[in-house]
Amino acid sequence: MHILITGGAGFIGSHVIRHFLNSWPDYTITNLDKLTYAGNLANLSDVESLPNYRFVKGDIADGRFLLDLFGKYRFDAVIHLAAESHVDRSIENPSEFVVSNVLGTVNLLVAARSIWEGSCEGKRFYHVSTDEVYGSLGSDGMFSESTPYDPHSPYSASKASSDHFVRAFHDTYGLPVIISNCSNNYGSHQFPEKLIPLFINNIRLRKPLPVYGKGLNVRDWLWVVDHGRAIDCIFHHGAEGETYNIGGHNEWANIDLIRLLCRIMDSKLGREAGTSEALITWVTDRAGHDLRYAIDASKLQRDLGWVPSVTFEEGLEQTVDWYLENQAWLDQVTSGQYQDYYEKMYAGR
Repeated sequence: MHILITGGAGFIGSHVIRHFLNSWPDYTITNLDKLTYAGNLANLSDVESLPNYRFVKGDIADGRFLLDLFGKYRFDAVIHLAAESHVDRSIENPSEFVVSNVLGTVNLLVAARSIWEGSCEGKRFYHVSTDEVYGSLGSDGMFSESTPYDPHSPYSASKASSDHFVRAFHDTYGLPVIISNCSNNYGSHQFPEKLIPLFINNIRLRKPLPVYGKGLNVRDWLWVVDHGRAIDCIFHHGAEGETYNIGGHNEWANIDLIRLLCRIMDSKLGREAGTSEALITWVTDRAGHDLRYAIDASKLQRDLGWVPSVTFEEGLEQTVDWYLENQAWLDQVTSGQYQDYYEKMYAGR
């Protein structure tokens, strides 16, 4: 099987590629990534020399490029992760999210249809989405696969739109699609604009820890390695046309998560208890900030047998250990030096 994985140089994408290369050595994996600010090929340095791995630099917003790429490699399947994903950036520049997340997804669907039409047996278009398309919850309830969409940010609106297009191509053209909506991911190799790596780095450098509002926003946290396992499970065993929610069964208010992280960091760094918590700084709440997300992943467990492999405390401790053991990675990412990796490793190929 030849699988195209989009956004494979990003945080989740690099974990998915590593998982598939290690679990399915008979598969050929092509990684398509534009290498925007969050795309880092060094995330895959441990597998980039494998004979069944290929990297292609390109933009999913370029429909002609995708048609040529699909025509050249005749992919059997797509796992689509490429997306602009940071809510704050979507508030500043919503148009960029429409281009990448909506137009880019439609271009991929068109390209897949161009080579699969009339012969879809054994083919699969897997679209990776987010729980943010469902909107916000109060103190009770959980998002299920039948929860109506109610996006509140430009990011979640763009992902909701892309989900609708994926389903439309299934219903209109018979394209063999599948969708998963995941909760907040955490783990190694995450770009430090996101809460956990940002705060790990700030604590390491004794910088302020900016907390929105009163820190009462609640999220369900999914270890990225478990997300890769879930994508593998859904890709191979999920039913065509279905949606599966992926959650970590780990609901945490932001302030409670931050305090736990502070305690872990103080212990790991040999600092006096309370040192890191003293760095917490309260900032004005984000516009349109959803109060609570919670995923009901019972369908995935019931139908496909997937459950998380770690508790949040276990996964968070492993995550902290990775960042502290890879401080050079953090320094390169925060300085922008990681962007030289492509020129060093791939220029002229």
